[in-house]
Amino acid sequence: MDLLMTILLLMGCLLISNIISHYVPSIPTALTQIVLGVIIAFAFKHTSFELEEEWFFLLFVAPILYNDGKYFPREELWKMRRSIFGNSLILVLLTTIGGGYFIHWMIPGIPLAAAFALAAILSPTDPVAVNGIAKRIHIPEKVLNLVKGESLINDASGIVAFNYAIAAVVTGYFSLKDAILNFSYLFLAGAVLGVIFALILTLIRFNLRKEGINDVVFHSLLQILAPFVIFIITEEFLHASGVIAVVVAGIVHSLISRRFETSIAEEQVLTENIWSIILFVLNGIVFLLLGLNIPLSMSETIADPNIGNLKAIGYVIAIGFVILAIRFIWSYISAFYEYRLSKSKNIEVPNVKIALLTSLTGVRGTVTMAGVLSMPFFLDNGDTFPERSLILFLTAGVILFTLICATIFLPFLCKGELEEDKQIGDKNLIEAKNKLLLAGIKAVESEINDENESVAYELIHEYKRISQNLRFEQTSSAVEKNFNHQEMVEIQLIALKAERKYINELMGKSEIDEQVFKALDKSLDYREEVFLRNPSQDTMFLVRKLTRATKIFYKKFKKRKEIKLNNLKLVKDIQLKSFQAAIEALEEYLRSHEGSNAAQDVILYYRTMINRFKGNVVKYNEESIKQKEELRIKAMDIERSAVRNMYESGEITREESNELRRYINYIESVILYKHAE
Repeated sequence: MDLLMTILLLMGCLLISNIISHYVPSIPTALTQIVLGVIIAFAFKHTSFELEEEWFFLLFVAPILYNDGKYFPREELWKMRRSIFGNSLILVLLTTIGGGYFIHWMIPGIPLAAAFALAAILSPTDPVAVNGIAKRIHIPEKVLNLVKGESLINDASGIVAFNYAIAAVVTGYFSLKDAILNFSYLFLAGAVLGVIFALILTLIRFNLRKEGINDVVFHSLLQILAPFVIFIITEEFLHASGVIAVVVAGIVHSLISRRFETSIAEEQVLTENIWSIILFVLNGIVFLLLGLNIPLSMSETIADPNIGNLKAIGYVIAIGFVILAIRFIWSYISAFYEYRLSKSKNIEVPNVKIALLTSLTGVRGTVTMAGVLSMPFFLDNGDTFPERSLILFLTAGVILFTLICATIFLPFLCKGELEEDKQIGDKNLIEAKNKLLLAGIKAVESEINDENESVAYELIHEYKRISQNLRFEQTSSAVEKNFNHQEMVEIQLIALKAERKYINELMGKSEIDEQVFKALDKSLDYREEVFLRNPSQDTMFLVRKLTRATKIFYKKFKKRKEIKLNNLKLVKDIQLKSFQAAIEALEEYLRSHEGSNAAQDVILYYRTMINRFKGNVVKYNEESIKQKEELRIKAMDIERSAVRNMYESGEITREESNELRRYINYIESVILYKHAE
């Protein structure tokens, strides 16, 4: 029961951390989760979450690295292969040796092998933490690709080095020759097994489909279980590196699936959605566990008479600075070496700014914390692991140090043209998506007839909702959002003015009685009040609404019911004609304000209301579903044609065209899956 409550508590904190990050985007989500973990540790002093080494790597590291391998952007990263392999292998080695000697020199109480283990586990970078920062600033694409690429291999190489160093501490035996041979076996055998397992998994899935087993959920579950099975078999039975195996298996799976499995879009969408939830939970829980362990490690570290508060913090800053300094020096030398060797004119001249960006994006995170939490408590001889709590504290501190440094300094280094370029690129992609949706809407509108009218308007509504979400995403600043809100209110008031004008004309001609006119006029007043009310007046609006409802119920219910019954048909006809008058006024507005999305949205709203008043409500039967699918297929064909036209005309790049095609496939799969039930 305690374990269940702990898990539920951690899940709740994950949700809270995302809400906080929404309102305070300047603070990375990982940092927020660490703080929440610290709060939990102080609030629930008896809450603990301890896992053995094998369990930690199996539950956290294996699925995270397998998924990273699946999304290996091979074209971009192949161009940077020298830098990636240099950062993944040579830089890990330099960090392990240089950092290890520095840590042992500064803190003699930590044995050299344990210092090497600490430096090794501090070498892997975490692109997830960097992406949290990159959401609000634009880090150069080359730097982000380098971090993503190296993380696939340096996670594995860092963990292998860490495990070997830990084994040396636990057993008390270390041989450089044995270490090199063992490292080579672990690495190479793990890579070969990763390839073999990925091919076997592909063969199994192919044969299952051949036998008619095409259940989407089954195949998605098979993919989810893959990293766990690969890791267990590689580690427990073949004694190679399960970490390397899952990374390589993920990469091979990605290469095969892109080439041979493009037709199973529904399975890909479902699997990606499941993976997104799993990775969100795993990454978040690791940072929460980091926060949970900080108070305990701090108390044990501070309790040591040889280490005070300032000295402990000084150790963290010194180690963090050395780790980043080694990365900075290597980044500059590596860039200079690549520039001298490369014959391409696209290679930039190495400079200090890019080297600093590369250093600061080397944020430590999930894999580092997962690894250090897997340290054993005891040695083979029964003694406690030397300075385990101090090592845990130093690791947590360095992760925090790199996160804080990146949060503070990256925005300053990334100001200027780079940020503008990202905003322009994002804006262009969103505008392209909106063009696709508008093309789809026009395609559906061109097919509307008396039989499919209600279904067509419902489909148009689906597209409009997606378009509105995109426009909201595009307007990032509060000023822009306020401007869009004012524009929408202005257009809604134009429509209401047209309705009111039509009703006043009827009253002037004595075509409706006074009671009906007052009821309709009051309804318009109420709708106008809704449009004009300020969010700060929500409470008063709600009070007035409840008061009005109470009066209607207790005092005027019978009278109004009688009016409605007697004049129901008349009021319905008047409202239909007033809605049409509003549409005509908005169409007139569109002639002078061509391309106004807000006006088009309000027109669609009125047409939908007219459709409902006429009683054309969608009844889901075989015929309506068939009509909707036919309209959707035509809309998707038009959208794909629009992507091709935009690419051929140079409006979008090849990468953007691929992104748009994936976007169309995703929406198509989601909608088809939704209506297939």
